[in-house]
Amino acid sequence: MTRDHGDPGDAPSVPPPLTPPAAATRRSAAEEARTVAASTNTGTLATLTATGDPWASFVTYGLLDGAPVLCVSNMAEHGRNLAGDQRASIAIVAPGADADPLASARVTLAGVAERPSGAEAAAAREAHLAAVAAAKYYIDYSDFTLWVLRVRRVRWVGGYGRMDSAAGEDYTAAEPDPVSPRAAGAVEHLNADHAASLLAMARTLGGYPDTSTAVCTGADRYGLDLRVTTDRGVAYTRVGYAAPIASFDELRAATVELASRAQAG
Repeated sequence: MTRDHGDPGDAPSVPPPLTPPAAATRRSAAEEARTVAASTNTGTLATLTATGDPWASFVTYGLLDGAPVLCVSNMAEHGRNLAGDQRASIAIVAPGADADPLASARVTLAGVAERPSGAEAAAAREAHLAAVAAAKYYIDYSDFTLWVLRVRRVRWVGGYGRMDSAAGEDYTAAEPDPVSPRAAGAVEHLNADHAASLLAMARTLGGYPDTSTAVCTGADRYGLDLRVTTDRGVAYTRVGYAAPIASFDELRAATVELASRAQAG
């Protein structure tokens, strides 16, 4: 994972693990990007004017196999821009209540917009309507056009110091995470009712046997992210499930197994 600027986790005051952490898979940049794209239906579309100037517009979108589907007015500036130059990108910010906007996850998907035809046109229409219900009032008007952004390049940012790039092919092949968009309540429950289990996870699996408190900061299909407090300072670690899970409904069983393994260890 590349870093374009300083990561708070690189600070000398952050204590390193005392024991090797158990292997814990993280989502790839492509999976992260697919998850962000699936988390909302709005973004900022960047197009090029006839004179080559950049033009940013707020848009809604649906997803067709990960590709943003736009329904654009031909009279709008960005509609005219796409008709003349199909190169475009869309910036998408994951919804959240973080006080610092730059700590939020976001992604830029860049590529070429194309007008779908045949069966794909029908699928694109349904994909847009599924995400943007209000589009039913205008999607079939003659002065609106459906565009599918063929993603060629991806840049994902997960917050300070967490960022990476992915190829369009990897983005298309990836799947959005089925757990993290619904995990807030489960994370709150873990912190409120299972502090002892989180502590055991951090001590035996996370590489921090000197942990005094552990707080879960996130859950996804592969595992849990933990913030640990030790006498040496605060650090962050990750613990993985026995196997990736395919749905949110599997989260409870995965965390129970993880807690049992941690306590046995």
